[in-house]
Formats: sequence, structure tokens, C-alpha cells
Amino acid sequence: MPDNLFVGKSIPRTIEADKVTGKAVYINDLKRPGMLYGKILYSAHAHARIKHIDTSRAERLQGVRAVLTGQDIPDVRVGFLKDQTVLKKDVVRQFRDEVAAVAAISPEIAEEALSLIEVEYEKLPAVFDPFEAMKEGAPLIHETDARGRPLKSNILPLPWKFAVGDMEQARKDAACITKDTVSTTWVNQCCMGTSGCVAEFDQNNHLTLYDQTNVIFGHISRISEYFERIGLAGKKIRVVNPVVGGSFGTKLDTDIYEFIAIQLALKTRKPVKIIFDREEEFFALPPRQPAVFTIEQGCDKEGRLIFRHCEAILDNGAYTSWGATTPSVMIMPMSSLYRVPNVYFKATCVYTNNIYAQAMRGYGNPQATFAVETSMDSLAEAAGIDPADFRFINRNRPGDETPMKLKITSCGFEECITAVKEKLRWDEKRGKQKGRGLGMASLIHVAGGARVTKSDGHGIMLKLDEFGHVDVIESGTDQGQGSPTVISQIVAEALGVRPEDIFLTFGDTALALWDAGTHASRHTFMAGNAARIACGKAKRQILDMAVELIPKIVKANFKRMKRKDPEFVEPDLDYGLIADPEDMDIRDRMIFPKRAPEHPYFKVPIAAILQNGLHVGIGQSRVVAAEAFYDPPTEMLNRDMMGNLSMTYAFGASGVEVEVDEETGEVKILKLVAAHDVGKAMNPTLLLGQIYGAAYTGVGYGLTEEIKVRNGRVMNPSFRDYQMLTAMDVIPIEPVIVEPGDPDGPYGAKGVGEPGLVPTAPAIANAVYDAIGVRIRALPITPEKILTALKERK
Repeated sequence: MPDNLFVGKSIPRTIEADKVTGKAVYINDLKRPGMLYGKILYSAHAHARIKHIDTSRAERLQGVRAVLTGQDIPDVRVGFLKDQTVLKKDVVRQFRDEVAAVAAISPEIAEEALSLIEVEYEKLPAVFDPFEAMKEGAPLIHETDARGRPLKSNILPLPWKFAVGDMEQARKDAACITKDTVSTTWVNQCCMGTSGCVAEFDQNNHLTLYDQTNVIFGHISRISEYFERIGLAGKKIRVVNPVVGGSFGTKLDTDIYEFIAIQLALKTRKPVKIIFDREEEFFALPPRQPAVFTIEQGCDKEGRLIFRHCEAILDNGAYTSWGATTPSVMIMPMSSLYRVPNVYFKATCVYTNNIYAQAMRGYGNPQATFAVETSMDSLAEAAGIDPADFRFINRNRPGDETPMKLKITSCGFEECITAVKEKLRWDEKRGKQKGRGLGMASLIHVAGGARVTKSDGHGIMLKLDEFGHVDVIESGTDQGQGSPTVISQIVAEALGVRPEDIFLTFGDTALALWDAGTHASRHTFMAGNAARIACGKAKRQILDMAVELIPKIVKANFKRMKRKDPEFVEPDLDYGLIADPEDMDIRDRMIFPKRAPEHPYFKVPIAAILQNGLHVGIGQSRVVAAEAFYDPPTEMLNRDMMGNLSMTYAFGASGVEVEVDEETGEVKILKLVAAHDVGKAMNPTLLLGQIYGAAYTGVGYGLTEEIKVRNGRVMNPSFRDYQMLTAMDVIPIEPVIVEPGDPDGPYGAKGVGEPGLVPTAPAIANAVYDAIGVRIRALPITPEKILTALKERK
């Protein structure tokens, strides 16, 4: 008998049929009775004082139900550092600042009403460069903090610093040292579905928010805090996920448009929907922020890393969202990618009058890894060691504890590096130049949860009906990553039914147990472990009933057979085989004794037990239901930014072969090998989809994607001008799945949603250097940058 019937199999996606046939209800499709449509008026300046707002003409427009400005709602601060209000009434600090909002009976009327609002501004000096913003005398973006205390600097008061070892001594001990300055840029998450929500209050001021967030309970916490300050303390908040058209970090924080929808619904007593158009999605949604890294590394004569020293400057934009916290994740690759005993990392986030930043796939890791892996190539060259061999020498191993106190359990890093070398024919091809080159980069990422809040828990509830159907109420959300299929496989395997018996409900805070959110590549790991626990409880209930009911069922069948055939002789059965639940099991919808799996009388359908347990007729009916809340024994980072925050970590390596045209600067990827330690592939086809998707995103990050911001304004807010890869850009990707099996993962699995993106851009940059001998240290690697570098070399 095979170990697993469903886990590890490429079972087709389950609920996605509704998406591809148009039956799925996205936020764009959702309508509520009497619903109004909200629109937002944004600032006309990057930095200005609001002198006067006249909304009278908008209010008189037929069909308009509400017009709000900052003067009409409580002056309550929101955001990570409470540095902005929902509607700005005094000063605007960026072009996306929300100045007024309208609710009307149609989107068109709401849009027309915005054009009738007149705002008088007094322009203020602005600053758009974080290095300029740090200088003495630079215009202050915020004159006071959340408590009203005066500010003297644009530097955010966030302690992103990590230090281990003796840096001064390490520099002395190093046989070879290199120093690089690299930079990354603004990148949009580019979800297919634009942002939106519907806010609706009942008559008792309890709120239902239909929202695309991937942190439904985090939304409740932030909105509850807001409610306390606007006189709605104690009111119930329910967050319901519609079908979501992608997230990639955009839905992690509660955005301003969501608070505006709430205020418009409160004012009108009607449901209010706000949906972004594509242009808003580019300029009014926080992207991944740019960063500049100065990184220095040293190694000994044998190529062993001795130290890593890095300082980063991040353009935070005008306000704080989760983008300001990405350095907390940058510390992971800085301290723990490869064995390095002495580490110093400091990140400084700086206010400017640019758009502010949010989370994006990888959460700081792609930026930091670009710095580390660019430096690794530089140092390998300076040390006279092949860059792949250099990475192999310094690779992490199972059982390691990194300077950050990450405990490395399973680790397929060595296999990933080896696979990339073999697939690219590294030793044969690298270093030949003539316009062709090979490059490699590696990664480490959380893959077993990420304790960024005091609970990193995830809950699952399940119940079985009398036919063996299983309703699963999942605390997480489905962002399109394939979780419904994978969770169905895990539940079916653990409970002993089939994936088509599983019916999942995602993303409803009124139904589900608490969850820390669907982020940090945690869903399969966390939900899988919760599912196994809940299924174990439910399975025990079924087997308890089976021990009691199977003998009755068998004997009742014998009686029926004897009535039909008086010659029938009841066989002499060993009922001891089914006397103890521990001796029983369930598999593929059948209950059976372990010692006689094919027993002709004791192997019964699970539905027979469920039906006989429910329909007893004597007031002792039973149903099967179970729940589990899995919170792994991990640690929050301490004041020194140390702690084992995840149960396990993903490792991987990407290798790229490129061809560079020195006449045009064009880079063509001839082959991309993406080798990933995934623990155990739950569904190989879906897993490959994650790797392909992440690798494509990484190629875009490396070569084409950039939000062009000039003096605070987004200049390319459309897919016509924002150079995202399309189906026409075929990248020959060869994925390699490494399965060491993780002892803490469900069936050995690790999270893999984000890792594929992380090493791609630096691998491309290193391949370009191998091809033409110039190193591009600023993303994206455009033809213009290559031609400029070639010209400077001459």
C-alpha cells in the first residue's frame, strides 16, 4: 500500500474552475442592496498647505449622497507610526494624499463630483532624494510625531540595526576584502485585480467589510483601534474575503481607501464600494521601495567568509506602512545567508515627498539578497575563487545556528548549488565571455511561519456530514496561490477521504478561528499542520464510533442475510480486530482494521459510520466536528534582532545563462535554472507554478520593471508604460525541486511562495558581468545602463 494517496500528487486545481468560467465573485462583481460608489480626490502637489476646500458644487450634483473632507471626520491618525490621517485637512505630503471623498449612486457621478471640488493650495518646499532629505536644513516632511512632539529630522525612529562579532578584528584577519554600492528601485505588485472594498454598517453600527486583505484579523485589529478613536468602541467588525485577484503584499496593511469607504458608509448609512482603476493602482497603492546598500565583505585565504558589513538607505516616502519594516527581514539574508561569523547591518528609512511603501513578495529579502549576492561575486573574483565554489564553501548546513539565532534544521542548499552548476554546465561554459555568461545567486527565507506578532497561529475547523463530505473553515485567505487544492489534499490524506470530498471556506472572520495572515510563505506549512491536528481529532471520533457501530452493522447484515437465506451460516469473526480505535484506520473513504485492511466484513464505508452515528432514533445522535489552532514554538526577535522566528527555512539557488548584445545593450536569457529546497512537494504541478511565477517576477525585477517617479509623481501609471513581462516574454526556466523533507512540516513540506523571486535578479546581474565584464549595480539592468557602463569602460 503506498504511503500517500493524495499528498505529493499533481491533482488539478479544485475551485479555480469558477474563476476561469466567470462564476467567481470578485470585489468588482460584488453588489449590495442600495450600494453607493466612492471616489477619492488626491493632492495636486507633492508638498503643500491646504488653504481652502470648496465642496458646494459637488454636493449639489444630482446623485451625490456624501462629500467628505478632513474637516468632516475625526482627526485620527492611522498607519504604522500613526503619521497620517484618513483625509488630509492641513498639509499634503505626496501626490497620492487623499484630500476629499465622494459617495454617489454611480461611479460616473462620483467621478464628476470630484471634478467639482475646488482646493486652494500653498506650495511648500519638497524633497525627493533620501540622501538630500537627511541633510541639515532639508524640508521637514513631518513637523511633529504622532504625540505632537516636534521633529528635527526626516529619519524614521526605527532601530534597524544588527551587530555580531568583532568587525574591527575581522577586517584585520581577512585575506581579501571588497566593497560595493548597489541599488534597487520602486516596483509595483501588479495584481490582476485592482484594490477595492465594500463597507456596510447595520443599524447598530456593526461593520461588515468585504475586502481583499490577506490578513483578515489584522484588519479587525487596526479598524477596532480606529473605531475606539471615532466613538465606535466595542462595535463588531466582520471582514469577508471575496475572490481575490492577487496580492503579493498589497493587501497586508489596511490602506487609506478602506478607512474612507468606512467613513462614507457611516455618513450615508449605505454600503459603499471603492474600486481602484489601474492608474490608481500604480500611484495610490504603496509599492516596494527603493534602497541603496553599501556592502563590504571579507574572507580568509581558503575563501571562508569572515565578515559582512552593510548599511542601507531606504526611501520611505511620506508615510509609514509595512515598507518601513522590511529591514527586519533584510537582516535574515544579511546575517544568515551563508556562514559568516561577524555581521553588521544598519538600515535607515527616510521620509521624502515620494509615494510611500508597502510589503511586496519577499518583504525586503530581494533587495538585501541583491546586495549580498552582488558582493559575493565581487569577493569571489578578488579571492581568485570560482563564484559557485565560493558559495559552496560558505553554504549553510543542517544543524547550523546562524548569528541571528536561526536554527537550520532541514537544508538542501548544497543540492541546489550543485544542481544549478550541472544544469548550466558551469565548469564548461563560465568565464568564456564573447557576449555570453553565467551567473548564480542563492537565498534563505522563512518557510515555517514567521513570528512577527505574539501569536503566529493558524486555525482550522472541520465537520463531516452523513455522506462523508467535509466542510473546512480555513482561517487563512486564498490569494490565488493554489491553497484550496493543497489544503484539500492534506485534509483528504489525513482524514482518509478524497480531495473532491473537501469543501473549503476561506477568509471570513465571523466563521474562522484567528490567524496571523496569509503571508511570509506560511500558508501551506501552518494550515497543513493545523489540518493534520484537526483531522486527527475528527478521525478519532469516527473510529470511536466505528468500534461501537461496525459490529452492529455486521450483525444486522447477517440477520438480513439470514432472513433472505435461512441456510446462511454466520461466520466466526474475530471482533478483536476492531475492538480498539488504535487498531483501526481510514483511507480512501473506507474504515478498516489495520491488521486486516481488506477484511470482507469489517471494511466499511466512512459514510455508513457517519449515518449510523447520526440517525440512531434514541436521543444519542452524534456528529463529527473538530478544530485545531497551530501556533509553532518559535520566537519573536529580541531587541538585538535575534531569535528563531520560523520553524524551518527555505534555501535555493538560481543560475542564469545570458547573451548580451554590446551594440544595443539588450540582455537575452538563454536559460534560467531555479533549484529550491521545498521540503516536500505537496502538489508538484502547483509548486512548479509558484517557481515559474516567482522566477518571472524576478526577471522583471532584474531587467525591466520600475515605477518611474519624478519629483514625487508616478510617470508611468499603466501597463503600457510600466514594463512588466508578458506572455510574449518567454523565459526558458528549468525548475529543480529538492526534497530533503522537513521534520516539522506537514508531510515534510516547507513554504515556497516567495523564494523563487529572491535570487533571480542578482543571478542575472552576475551573468551579465560574466558575459561582458561590466557589473551593473543598479536595478533594473536596462540596455541604457549596459551601454553607459561599456562606454565608461572604454
